[in-house]
Amino acid sequence: MNIRKALVCGFFMQVARKEGEKGYLTVKDNQAVSLHPSCGLDTQPVWVLFSEFVLTTQPYIRTVTEIRPEWLLELAPNYYDLESFPDGETKRALRRVVKKQTRKNAKAKKNTKGS
Repeated sequence: MNIRKALVCGFFMQVARKEGEKGYLTVKDNQAVSLHPSCGLDTQPVWVLFSEFVLTTQPYIRTVTEIRPEWLLELAPNYYDLESFPDGETKRALRRVVKKQTRKNAKAKKNTKGS
């Protein structure tokens, strides 16, 4: 298992999704946050996991790493249950991930049958 997936197992509640040019929204409570200048990332990934929430002149997340949204669905399925997940852009994004996975699995199954 890769290290970032292991981190998702422990920090699955501390995820934020990029919203707009510079900001992020925490996934479950929709708190607007920014990446802290000392976070160490050169880019602004769409999905991040964070271990620190810092409130200074504005709310920041620090000690972050990029993650894949499918890991959330795979490793924390009860927490990211889309039937009970709050409506919003994050839920729509996760639904798109599910659709993409379903198409990919169907294609792989079809290719296996055809072999």
